[in-house]
Amino acid sequence: MDALNKPGQDHPSEQDSAILETAVWRKFDTRLLPMCTAVYLMSFFDINNIANARVAGMQAALNISDYQFTVALTLTLVPYIAMELPSNLILKRVGPDRLLPAMVALWGIIAAMQGFVTGYTGLLLCRFFLGLTQGGLLPGLVLYLSSFYPRERLQMRLDAFFSSASLTGAFTGLLAAGITHMDGIGGKPGWAWIFFIEGLFTFSFGISSFFIFPRSPESARFLSPEERYYVISKLKRSRAISEDDGRDVFSWVEVLRAFCSPQVLLLIIVTFFNGVSVFGLALFEITIVAGLGYTGNQAQLMSVPPFVLAFLASMISAYFSDRYGCRGLTVIFFSFWCIIGFSMFYASTSQHVRYASLFLSMTGTYAAVPAVITWIVNNSAPHIRRASSIAFGFVANCSGGILATWLLGSLSPGPNFTAATIAYIVMSTGMALFSLLNLLYLSRENRAKAERRLSMAKDDEPEHLGDRSAWFVYSL
Repeated sequence: MDALNKPGQDHPSEQDSAILETAVWRKFDTRLLPMCTAVYLMSFFDINNIANARVAGMQAALNISDYQFTVALTLTLVPYIAMELPSNLILKRVGPDRLLPAMVALWGIIAAMQGFVTGYTGLLLCRFFLGLTQGGLLPGLVLYLSSFYPRERLQMRLDAFFSSASLTGAFTGLLAAGITHMDGIGGKPGWAWIFFIEGLFTFSFGISSFFIFPRSPESARFLSPEERYYVISKLKRSRAISEDDGRDVFSWVEVLRAFCSPQVLLLIIVTFFNGVSVFGLALFEITIVAGLGYTGNQAQLMSVPPFVLAFLASMISAYFSDRYGCRGLTVIFFSFWCIIGFSMFYASTSQHVRYASLFLSMTGTYAAVPAVITWIVNNSAPHIRRASSIAFGFVANCSGGILATWLLGSLSPGPNFTAATIAYIVMSTGMALFSLLNLLYLSRENRAKAERRLSMAKDDEPEHLGDRSAWFVYSL
């Protein structure tokens, strides 16, 4: 690290900088980002494939009620939420190259064990430990990538693996439809093979990840010394990382500052509302489709197209959001997609209109996720404050997931899901409203910071201000 920061080292020329600018991000995009995307893809497979197993006959085989099934889903999210903040706070100390692969391998084993479950108690135990081992993954991946990419390049990369959640919804249906044909092999039902195959693949991938994930840009073996120097300089200029590693030591004061930041508090509310939609649609979309008259493998296959549109919309919007720096407008735009989609489902009894509504509500829900999370990451510094802000956002998101399991479970029975749909319309409106408030707040703060920069020198400002520094410009 010291070698990378020697002040006497020559700065690259403008031409060399242009070459490095292209080369280093391409290397991260082809070697680091696919690994993160694959890990997140598998996490969504393994936490949500219980919905496909349910349609394939698991609930009837275990003789559990809808209420008991909802309890099992809720129990997954409780330890999941509990692990998000502590995991993020120790990520840098333990090393993401160790902690993240360990999580993947452990939950892969537990996910596969669900195929051996023969009763309700066994299902509860598996779901509890699945949430416990998987809880720190998503905030950890976001924090990890934020230390490799500058702020203005981050959403496109976050969207790459957040969009994999949309693809997961598509592939889960297709894969489950194929795997259920293994019914009876080895004396196991088709739904059990869903857990076996997907869980064992996750475990194998987790073991291989120990040898692939770099700890940090400084230790990335695929970068040359010149490229490492360039990346670190770029990250420091964009305030993606601190100028001095000594400022990144753990501090409860920074955790508290993160929680008390208005831009974090406003977006915690947005991520909660969004989480209710994300988890509700991820866990119950196939149940909603089945309630429209599609059954068995037909329901599995009909659940695919809305996820495909959500993926495409997420990638396109991320490009424009990164290019024009419009995080808030992106969230507001897709909030209206949600409002329209849920309103269509509520107002109509037509099978075709309700199915069409899923394309709007799911696209709005999934496309808003990376914009909200990137907005939190971009506007939090230094490291511990950013780690805490990310974790708080995901705690809120998963807390919304707990509400979703009950809204679409026993509180609002299908096929109409009336109470749940009304709640989703209200929350989608709330997403747009609180995003607008955050946009107005950050705009006002940026104007105030611009005035402060005119009246003082940077050296006159106290240290350790992080995102509160007059020289830290908030992303809008």
